[in-house]
Amino acid sequence: MDDEGDIIVAEVPSDAELARSLEGGFVSRYADVNGTRLHYVAGGHGEPLLLLGGWPQTWWEFHKIMPALAERHRVIAVDLRGMGGSDKPRDGYDKKTMAADILGLVRHLGHDRVDIAGHDIGGMVAYAFAANHAAHARRIALLDIAHPDERFYNHSLLPRPGRQQIDGDIHAGPGRFLWWFAFNQVPGLPERLLAGRSRELIDWMCDYLIEDPAAIGDRDRAIYAHAYSTPDAIRAGNSWYRAFGQDIADEKTYGEVTTPLLGLGGGEAGHMLLRAVLPDKGTDVEVVQVPGSGHYIPEEQPEIVVEHLTRFFA
Repeated sequence: MDDEGDIIVAEVPSDAELARSLEGGFVSRYADVNGTRLHYVAGGHGEPLLLLGGWPQTWWEFHKIMPALAERHRVIAVDLRGMGGSDKPRDGYDKKTMAADILGLVRHLGHDRVDIAGHDIGGMVAYAFAANHAAHARRIALLDIAHPDERFYNHSLLPRPGRQQIDGDIHAGPGRFLWWFAFNQVPGLPERLLAGRSRELIDWMCDYLIEDPAAIGDRDRAIYAHAYSTPDAIRAGNSWYRAFGQDIADEKTYGEVTTPLLGLGGGEAGHMLLRAVLPDKGTDVEVVQVPGSGHYIPEEQPEIVVEHLTRFFA
């Protein structure tokens, strides 16, 4: 923080440097697909496994699990449209369009059928991929998220006493108060409030949705803060949320997903959500609770995530 109270975002390694720091021969690359440029990091050998991250993170959220997965898979961790090193266009943030981005990347890389594990927004895109491109989806894992449907309209704008707050403290409540779902809908304001101060948001989100805040360290937080430090990056991340209305409308047109689905829920909240939602969405569904974890499962419990993904994608 400088003398005027502004947050100073620390220098962080480039994506190429971060990729090289991982075991498995990982490299940072770009691909022009579906009218946009996507950044991805790839390494390992075997059947292709795509990893799709969420807000407010980047492909780096998978860095703890990528080396182990790369022992059996060609691992491709993707920055979604609007994320990290990828383009940040003005539109196209509905999950159906973003799934078409991923299909374009799959074809660009010379693959036909792929496995996908998606966390947060990436899980929504993974589900949309299975719903719209079933012939190219072998198996899909959703980490602590479900695709938007009509239930999203029921999220409360007020934290519920005893459920999402205790004595006025939302950090003390056992549930999650999803205030950022509404905040990210407001055009223009998040960019003005957060540009250059994204570390404040990263720290709050990590501390609120995590079982042990130490699981996402200072370096990782600095990487995420850097990725969301500009007005364009903030606007693009918000756009994933502003597209929820279209996502809900699109979801109504989807039939049951026939691709096998695995839901990994972090803690009580994530597990309960997936247990309530997923069984009605697909014909082959498994839901597992990840103990000792909050929302950021790949960073909180990487060994357990690797175990389940290895088994599921075997």
